[in-house]
Amino acid sequence: MREFKRTDRVAEQLQKELAVLIQREVKDPRLGMVTVSGVEVSRDLGYADVHVTLLGDDAPERIKENLKVLKQASGFLRSQIARRIKLRHVPELRFHYDESVVRGQRLSSLIDEAVASDRLPQGEAADDDASGGDPLDGSVDRDERD
Repeated sequence: MREFKRTDRVAEQLQKELAVLIQREVKDPRLGMVTVSGVEVSRDLGYADVHVTLLGDDAPERIKENLKVLKQASGFLRSQIARRIKLRHVPELRFHYDESVVRGQRLSSLIDEAVASDRLPQGEAADDDASGGDPLDGSVDRDERD
């Protein structure tokens, strides 16, 4: 059994080439800092779903605009890929926004907030214990009543 399928090898090569082409050859000023995060190629090599992320700006209207620019440039990108990669048929490029990076950052910040909030009550509880009273029931130590 082969270790890698042909579609996986083609997808990997397409990802490398598209990353370079988008960065260096697409001259549209509307296009922001685009990163190709992954490429999935159909079994018949007819279509390639290209997943991209935007660095810095993840507003919905900005995402739509960048995807529109990439869709308009797909013919140019296919012709450039045809020159660089030996394929009988270059797959049709379909661009999708990959929100996994944004989702990962959001989850990471939520985890950081949860860890910080877990540390906060422990610190307050230690301060309250030092004063001799229990903040939950309002009781006071016997030494303080005398």
